[in-house]
Amino acid sequence: MRFHFGDCVLDADRRELRRAGGSVAVEPQVFDLLLHLVRNREHVVSKDELLDAVWNGRIVSESTLSSRINAARRAVGDGGAEQGLIRTLARRGFRFVGSVREEEGGPGTAAAGGAAGAAAPTPPPQEVVFCRAADGVTLAAASIGEGPVTLVKTANWLTHLEHDWRSPFWSHLLRRLAHGRRLVRYDARGSGLSDRRVADISFGAYLRDLESVVDSFGLGRFALFGPSQGAAVAAAYAALHPDRVSRLVLLGAYAQGRNRRGSEEERDVARAFAALIRRGWGDERSAFMRAYYSLYFPGAAPEQLRGWAEMQRLSASPEDAMRIRLACDDIDVLDLLPRVRAPTLVLHCRGDNVVPLDQGRRIAAAIPGARLVVLESDNHVVLPGEPEWPRFLAEVEGFLAA
Repeated sequence: MRFHFGDCVLDADRRELRRAGGSVAVEPQVFDLLLHLVRNREHVVSKDELLDAVWNGRIVSESTLSSRINAARRAVGDGGAEQGLIRTLARRGFRFVGSVREEEGGPGTAAAGGAAGAAAPTPPPQEVVFCRAADGVTLAAASIGEGPVTLVKTANWLTHLEHDWRSPFWSHLLRRLAHGRRLVRYDARGSGLSDRRVADISFGAYLRDLESVVDSFGLGRFALFGPSQGAAVAAAYAALHPDRVSRLVLLGAYAQGRNRRGSEEERDVARAFAALIRRGWGDERSAFMRAYYSLYFPGAAPEQLRGWAEMQRLSASPEDAMRIRLACDDIDVLDLLPRVRAPTLVLHCRGDNVVPLDQGRRIAAAIPGARLVVLESDNHVVLPGEPEWPRFLAEVEGFLAA
């Protein structure tokens, strides 16, 4: 469904806002707030209703609500004084008062129910192959796209080669990474389409798995993209195989897991994360999973909680997820970083609650010539619809094309 008002078009299925013919970048929460007001324009929407619809009942401050209302007004060209579209009714709530025309989406409209900028319902064609790791574990890997450059994305916690194309967290990024180049991905052992319940879940195994995947595809020299946990694997590979890696991109990276940072507070956080996984893995109704989700993506939309829970259920069992998480907490590649010779781009969100910005700074300082880009986001990784999303894409595309 598309909603036309003033010079704006609000596309609920594609989760896009256009104004005067141009695309307007809005945060996921702002988009959901605006969409809820437009859909419920026949009545006054109370603060409690907005909290349920946009924040899934989480407690937020008055200033947070006000800032999102103001952002929605700016996005549609409505002033706080004029209130020609979004009107505040004292002690009652808010109401969308603009004239709206509804239009059904056509055949090309993307499926609803995803995150900001939801992915198309049909994944693009990809070649999925299965290769054997050094210890006999079967790894699922995929290749998509064509171009003069091959980009290998390391597995992060967690992936699923097929579901990722529908994921509100990864689908849009994957499509951009595959544009004009060949993109190779794989599922880590214990998750996705790779073997589950394997004997060895460790950083050493993750590194050997990357070696097995690139060798199975017969890759010579390639660029590496490592998000989150996969960043340490990518950096270690680049340090140990300098002749193979042309460029290195690290997103939300850490060189040391929580148990290796020399802080009892970090070890306490590791134990808390483990407890949240045990109690609520894959259950969107669980208070534990809501808490876990809010740490990773505090600025995300409510629908993304469902996408996050679905990704967990498909990607790994609670037991395997726990083992992978514990292995990540014991990562330590700090001593390898000075050996990286590939040009390196380190991207990190300033407000990341999962991996502190200090970890990104330490990586950028340790890798010779690395460049650090700090993104203004509170999420673990930047999501489509955030103001920093275009800048994030531009930084990655510009670096890989250089």
